[in-house]
Amino acid sequence: MQHSEDLDRAFGALADPTRRAMLTKLGHGDTCTVSELAEPFDMSLPAAMKHIAVLENAGLVLREKTGRTEHCRFNPKPMREAMDWLEQTQKFWE
Repeated sequence: MQHSEDLDRAFGALADPTRRAMLTKLGHGDTCTVSELAEPFDMSLPAAMKHIAVLENAGLVLREKTGRTEHCRFNPKPMREAMDWLEQTQKFWE
C-alpha cells in the first residue's frame, strides 16, 4: 500500500481539470512534448510546465529530455496504487 504522502500527491494532482486532461492525452500510450501537452490550453508554456511538474512530482508523468525537447509519458503505477486504496476503502461507503 502506498504511503499517505504519495496518495496525497496523486489525488492532489488529479484534483485539477487541466492536469486530468493532460493525463487523458498521455493515457492513450503516446508520448508528448511539453508544448504538445500545453497546446490545447489557454495558458503560457511556463504555466503548463507548472502543471506538468505537479504531475511529475506525483509520479504520474515521467519526463525525458532529448536535446532541447522534453517528452512526457504517463506512468500508471501511482494511479493503480490510488485505485487499490479506493477499492480497499470502498467497503466503508457501500
